[in-house]
Amino acid sequence: MTVAERQTRLIEDFAIIEDRQERLAAVVAHARRRAPLSASEKTEANRVPGCVSAVWVAASVADGRLQLRYDADSPLVKGLVGLLVGLYDGAFPSEVIATEPTLLDDLGLLQDLSPTRRNGLAAVRGQIKALAVRLS
Repeated sequence: MTVAERQTRLIEDFAIIEDRQERLAAVVAHARRRAPLSASEKTEANRVPGCVSAVWVAASVADGRLQLRYDADSPLVKGLVGLLVGLYDGAFPSEVIATEPTLLDDLGLLQDLSPTRRNGLAAVRGQIKALAVRLS
């Protein structure tokens, strides 16, 4: 599945929840089911600068595809970062670099966030893109 197809699917999956607050709660609940990063991966090298909450994104490549893992101190941030990671995990680095995410805006999840949180999510996107460049 391409990143564009995955983005469409994620939007469809969460858009069926009409209320934005309930949709956000579903995003947070989805992220809670993911295993946290190990302590050995919660390093300064994996920490995303520019985020108010502590956020870590680790990456590797298997079969030419980016494998992403993440964690965050805040459940809300972990949920939102989880959407971005879910969008790009398993994609070719070139796709990650070329495809800007629209799903957070399309799902109406950005409009209730503070500018600080929006900037933090932009920093996460930047880190994922930088990892894709480095690992391509």
